[in-house]
Amino acid sequence: MPAPSYWPLVLAFGLGFIFAGLVTQLSVSIVGAVLFLRGAVGWWREVIPREKCVAIPIDPARRPAPIPAEAKSVVRLRAGEQRHRASVPEKIHPYSAGIFGGIVGGAVMAVLACLYGIVAQHSIWYPVNLLAGVILPDIGLESVEQLRVFQGAAFATALAGHAVISILVGIIYAAILPMFPKYAPVWAGILMPVFWSGLIASTLDVVNPALNARINWPWFIVCQLGYGLFGGYVIARSTQIDSMRSWDFASRAFVHAPGLRPPDAAQGQDEQDRKP
Repeated sequence: MPAPSYWPLVLAFGLGFIFAGLVTQLSVSIVGAVLFLRGAVGWWREVIPREKCVAIPIDPARRPAPIPAEAKSVVRLRAGEQRHRASVPEKIHPYSAGIFGGIVGGAVMAVLACLYGIVAQHSIWYPVNLLAGVILPDIGLESVEQLRVFQGAAFATALAGHAVISILVGIIYAAILPMFPKYAPVWAGILMPVFWSGLIASTLDVVNPALNARINWPWFIVCQLGYGLFGGYVIARSTQIDSMRSWDFASRAFVHAPGLRPPDAAQGQDEQDRKP
């Protein structure tokens, strides 16, 4: 067996001192570098040019009994037969469900955002103009009175951006919902909005601090949760289709090869071919 050594411990201590010196004093890093180099050299010399080993006596009475060999054969399953080597997920939501769910979630989020504008700012155009400020940075410098009035360019920009992002996120939902465990709409509708709300808040604080200061982030998270829960529910309730990744190669290539395809898949394909 390899001989025991304390040099890896010395090397680890040296590495820890190096990083500790970055937040304390330079002398700590210097001591850590010395320990690190000494540990590396000591560890190297115990392995190169010849590894140090120790002899350990073996008790014959504790040797495991030999495993007798048997001549029995094992019946092997083909890929795809009885779910053998099936790719997960086996069923997915179609992209059309993601588009429809994104539209529904986007509508719910827009209603919640307009409700905030009416309650807090007495204008539905306030959240619309703030949303346009993500693309039009000058809007973040406008006064509250200017944000409360209708602006044609801001409305068109916010509508186009909101529609595109809602649909794209809906398609992403349709792709990842089958990968979630039980109660997927709840998990995806809560975890993902909270995650990307934090990501947007941290990014916007650097890109456009003026706009970031005007956003009511608790209400923003509520709007995102409305999108996630309603959009995720619509997508989860849609009809799932078989994923081609779970098919065997002959089925994916649409090849009539009875000898290369599982019997159930070949029979199902033949029934499909006989349909008018």
